[in-house]
Amino acid sequence: MKKQFVILCLLAVSGLLRAQMNNPYVDDKIVHFGFSLGVNFMAYGVTDTEQEINGEIYHARTSSMLPGFAVGFITDVRLSRHLNLRFLPTLNFGQITVNYKTESGHEVPGSSGNKAEVLSLPLALPLVLKWSAEREKNYRPYIVAGGGVGFDFAGQKERPLYQKMTDYFITFGFGCDLYLEWFKLCPEIRYQLGFNNVLTPIEDRPELAQRDYFYTQALRRLRNQMITISFNFE
Repeated sequence: MKKQFVILCLLAVSGLLRAQMNNPYVDDKIVHFGFSLGVNFMAYGVTDTEQEINGEIYHARTSSMLPGFAVGFITDVRLSRHLNLRFLPTLNFGQITVNYKTESGHEVPGSSGNKAEVLSLPLALPLVLKWSAEREKNYRPYIVAGGGVGFDFAGQKERPLYQKMTDYFITFGFGCDLYLEWFKLCPEIRYQLGFNNVLTPIEDRPELAQRDYFYTQALRRLRNQMITISFNFE
């Protein structure tokens, strides 16, 4: 029954989009606003030091990415028929797990075992250009690209691994404007790659227990990465 209901809903939306042209002048606005809801998948690009620590060499990798939540606000400025400038402040909620292993196969001795979890609450402030194709009835595909700055407010210094607050990033992706009767629904996929090494060094962590030093010492660099699947309402 549930399956038939979902199919009926999809057919209804599809029929609505194939019908008469909805909101024919919505793209003529110089400035418009909206909001977005979505899921994110956060990870680190990890670079090991590959140096011996207490007689062991540790290797670290990000585990399978867990879904988080994203909510944002949209400000869109029309530059031309096909080009728009967009400011997209977005608050993300998520968690990143870094797994450790030794070359010898021995157990990892730290307080968190073989993994270090980092709770992340970044506020991303991207500025992007959106290039849209010609509208076809109630569909209009587009691509986006730009960059911005992010601030992570999780601030849990007591954890074995701690991320710096500020990062700069590039972002790019694609989506499609779906013109409904009263608004535009725009599913979008975007990838975000950080520039900075966000690993906080040992010397900046006096509160950290000595037995947990290796969680940081085993790493040379952490770079933020994130995939966001969002639904924009404009």
